[in-house]
Order: sequence, then C-alpha cells, then structure tokens
Amino acid sequence: MSDTVRVVICGGGNGAHVFAGLASSRPNTEVRVFTLFADEAERWSGLLKENDFTISVRGQPSTTTKPSVVTKKPEEAIPGCDMVVFVVPAFAHAQYFEAIKPHIQPGVTLVGMPGGSGFEFSAYGILQEKAKSCNVMQFESLPWACRIVEFGKSAEVLGTKNTLAGAVQLGNCPTSKDPCSTLQGLLGKEPKLMLSGHLLAITLTQPNSYLHPSIMYGRWHDWDGKPLDEAPLFYQAIDEFTANFLADVSKEVVSIADAITKQCPEVDLSAVLYVYDWYMSAYGNDITDKSTLQSSIRTNPGYDGLKHPTKRTEDGKFVPDFTYRYLTEDIPFGIIVTRGIAEIANVKTPNIDKLITWAQEKLGKKYLVDGKLQGSDINTSRCPQRYGLTTLAAILGQD
Repeated sequence: MSDTVRVVICGGGNGAHVFAGLASSRPNTEVRVFTLFADEAERWSGLLKENDFTISVRGQPSTTTKPSVVTKKPEEAIPGCDMVVFVVPAFAHAQYFEAIKPHIQPGVTLVGMPGGSGFEFSAYGILQEKAKSCNVMQFESLPWACRIVEFGKSAEVLGTKNTLAGAVQLGNCPTSKDPCSTLQGLLGKEPKLMLSGHLLAITLTQPNSYLHPSIMYGRWHDWDGKPLDEAPLFYQAIDEFTANFLADVSKEVVSIADAITKQCPEVDLSAVLYVYDWYMSAYGNDITDKSTLQSSIRTNPGYDGLKHPTKRTEDGKFVPDFTYRYLTEDIPFGIIVTRGIAEIANVKTPNIDKLITWAQEKLGKKYLVDGKLQGSDINTSRCPQRYGLTTLAAILGQD
C-alpha cells in the first residue's frame, strides 16, 4: 500500500485554487486538478509550465508549490486516486459525476465541500452500483473564506473556520486510507473536521436552502409591482411576517427529520436544528439581541448592509431580481430537495409548498404539481425523485 495520497480536486474557482495550493504543500501528496469549465484547465496548466503556485494564509509565510496536473480529461485525473473532492457549486456536481463515472474505482472517497442539499443523491443516482463501493462524505460549507489572487498562479486564505461539520457513509469496499484522517491531513490542523450522524442530516440542515427563499418570499410575495427608491436590506429589514414564515418552514424541516428518525431509529439526524437554534450555534457570540428569531437575524453583524438582489430600472429605481441565485439555485438545489425527502417520508409541508408554488411561478418552472413533485422541471433539480430514489432505504443509501 502506497503512503502517497492521491487527491483529485474538482473545480477551478476560489476554493479549488486554495485547496490545490494547501494540499500540494503536504508531504507524500499528489494533487490533480480536474476542471470542466471552459478553458480553465488549459489556461491553468499552461501557467504552471512556467510558474509555481503560491498559497498565502493570513498571518503565515506564503508557500510555493504546484499541483501535479491540471486537466479537463477525467481519464488523466481519476484513475488511481484515493479521494475526489468537489469544490464547485451544486448545479455543477452532476456533470462531474457523469465525467468520472467510467473511471471511479472501488474504495475511493467522494467529498462534497460543500456538498449542498442532495449531494449524496447525485452520487447514488448517477454512479449507481459504483456508489456502493465508494465512501461518500459531505460538509456544510467551505473550510475558508478565500479568493484567487491571480488565476492559476496564487490564492489567499482570508480566514479559516475552527470546525467544519460533516458526515460520511462508508462504502462496501475496504479503503486503503481512512477518509476523515486523510482529508484532515490535506486541510491541515484547521478546521477540525467534526463528522457525526447521517449524510441526510447535512442535506436537511443546509439553512440557505430555505433561508434565502423564505426571506425573498416574505418581502416580495405581495409586492405591488411598483419600483422602489432603494434596494431593501435583506436580513436587517426582515419583518415579523417573514420571520414567522421562516420559522414555520424550519419547523417543517425538523418535522421531516423527526419522522424519518421515528421510522428508522438507527439513523442519526440530530444535527437537523430549528433555525433559531442554528443561529445560536453559528452566530451566538456575535448577535446582540437574541430574544427572537427576527431580532437575531436583524442584529447579526455579519449581515451588515447586505441588500435584496435587485435590478435597476431606466429611471434609477429598483425592482426585485428573481433570477438571482437565492431562487435559481436555492430552489432546485435546496428546498426542492427537502420537499422530495418530505414526500418520501409522508410528511405534509404546507409552508414549504406555499414557498415552492410562489418561487416556481417567478422562475417559470414546474416542480410541484397537484401537491406532488411531478412537474416537468424536477429533472433540473436535485430532488431524490429525479434519480429514481423514492423510498427511505434508497435516500439513506441502504438499497
């Protein structure tokens, strides 16, 4: 068994640049960057022929290193690897799974960093039988706040999380390297990886999957169509109606987890938190008024000045931008996934249904039809039904 860790990093954005730099600096590590976007692979590979790659972490000396290969050909990146880390947005995961499928070998660990709602469904649905021999791991977010300084040449870590919550489901094939300790070694001492519970808990506990759409709904569901003089604050202007609606949606998410746990007591979904409890866990030391959910959101300094996505009219006023990612991504790759799980668990979700009905009209999509996820656009979402996963055993990876 080789001591060398062979890791494939999928993507070419900020997070992929940083992880490629950090992982390449570790001893006994071979880093392969696999990016399918446009000509990123060709550009980055060309730059590395004449330049090293510099990774900077605030407060520490810069490190000069480089990945072993940057390619858009899966046959060059995947064979012989120990771990494949997806550092791309959720909407791009499917094309990467399709590309690597012919080359994946038993015992490989697949990591969503972040995975987003339904990362495991993409793995199960696209890789099918091959997924059973892989370890599937996903995390709630990126480990860092980071940026590209110069494409293909340098990147910077602006801040690193102390801990990173995630979960792993081991495959049926022995693996040569422990998934958690391997990834921890690639990342470094921080963030400390905190793996617990079932993958489904990470899918259900993605707050942005319902936080962003719920706030959009609360502010714009009864908009009269008249342009505004200025773009409203997104979080700090949240009103009582919106906070209550958000709370009701969150309670439905928790009820889904409770129903699944009741049917499958061995499945640990304890990480699925009510939205107020999540705020206390994530931002409790920063929020100045914790008395209610509304006050907690309004007094979170991390949200200072953030405004609703809007478009300017010809006369300089503002109208809502329903094409922003708060709907275009968080609906099909967020709340639709949650609604699909609810349908399988036989849990009624009237507030989630109300949110989806409003959002799909704004997006010109059809997901929820006659109370079921059977619209013509579910195949552009990541709900389990898209992949033919229609039982609890299937979505729990037990089939």
